[in-house]
Amino acid sequence: MNVWQALGRRRFLLSTWPWRAAAYLLGGALTGALVLLSGLLLLTAGALVVLGPAAFTLAGLPVARAERRVRRLLDDRPLPDAHRTPPRPGLRSWLHTRYTEPVTWRELGHALLLALLWPFDVLAVVLTVAVPLALLATPVLLGVDGDQVNVLKAWPVTSWPLAVAVAALAGPVFALAAYGMTVYAGARAALARTLLTGPDARITELTRSRVRLVDAFEAERARIERDLHDGAQQRLVALTMMLGLARLDAPAGPLTTQLTRAQDEAERALTELRELIRGIHPPLLTDFGLPAAVAELADRSVLPVAVGLDLPDRFPAPIESTAWFVVCEAVANLTRHSGAAQAEITGGYADGTLTVRVRDDGRGGADPDGGTGLLRLGDRVSVVDGRLTLSSPPGGPTVLTVELPCRPLPPCA
Repeated sequence: MNVWQALGRRRFLLSTWPWRAAAYLLGGALTGALVLLSGLLLLTAGALVVLGPAAFTLAGLPVARAERRVRRLLDDRPLPDAHRTPPRPGLRSWLHTRYTEPVTWRELGHALLLALLWPFDVLAVVLTVAVPLALLATPVLLGVDGDQVNVLKAWPVTSWPLAVAVAALAGPVFALAAYGMTVYAGARAALARTLLTGPDARITELTRSRVRLVDAFEAERARIERDLHDGAQQRLVALTMMLGLARLDAPAGPLTTQLTRAQDEAERALTELRELIRGIHPPLLTDFGLPAAVAELADRSVLPVAVGLDLPDRFPAPIESTAWFVVCEAVANLTRHSGAAQAEITGGYADGTLTVRVRDDGRGGADPDGGTGLLRLGDRVSVVDGRLTLSSPPGGPTVLTVELPCRPLPPCA
């Protein structure tokens, strides 16, 4: 639940939400005052001249960390940390990453905003508490003074009926002030969320979700492959052997003929299952990488396919699996639809991108909008943040290119 949902509840004033809003504002006020005081002390001591403005830029990092903790009072949704992980260990890499990412500058802006707004945060809490208490204490103060009480230093009260009426206003005023303070706190929290996350935080979260989706897909693919290989395939092998033994033991006649036909069907089913397993994820891809798997695919193709993949390194499993899927689908499509006499598969790795091209000398004219095949390939590539391009003028040639940003695996992987 968040503060805006709590404001719509009937028992809002009897809940802890007004006090949580007050605690949030006081925490922000304390942080803002510390930022302002630290900045003034550094400026007075001349430390900013020595350290430089670049060092003061990092002051927003601890302030943002404190904001992420204290805003849990108003919103149970976590505030994502949009900072990137440095590519290399060490202080220099960390500083370079922090200074070049926009979220660091937004966090500095948030810290400076707190330094300006902290008096308003304190004022909102003080007014919410002090004004109703001052109204409620009017009869007591009139009894102590005996003649006149100036309510809120502005309105004189000289009679008991008027003092009681003013005290009766304490409840409605507190309700109005509590709602106003909570709305202000919610607006402050929303502003902080906007500053500390910005548009790239959503992108970061979507990227992380996409990585989790790719990992889940790879795990499910591995499970299906394992179940087919260790389960259904082994059962078909056993069935084929049993039918062969039964055919040898059966006397010559119609029964032997039926057993032979059943054994042939079981062998064809086993062959199709092995092709299915190889199409999902060939063992060569896992054991030896993309070039070996593509070379096997070319050997099994009914068309002559030349392979020229210059990939000395291995890549993450999702990357290799995606590249394999694109090549496999492309070869299947050109065999069925292109009318090509030959094809070639080339590619390499450079500048952080794995590139694979499938080219054929067919009739061309492939239309991405003409069917779901190319769209499915594009969707599969986009999952790993890749790009798929197609060049297929009428008369050919057709060139399908897939570009996958990635990093090679360490030699020991």
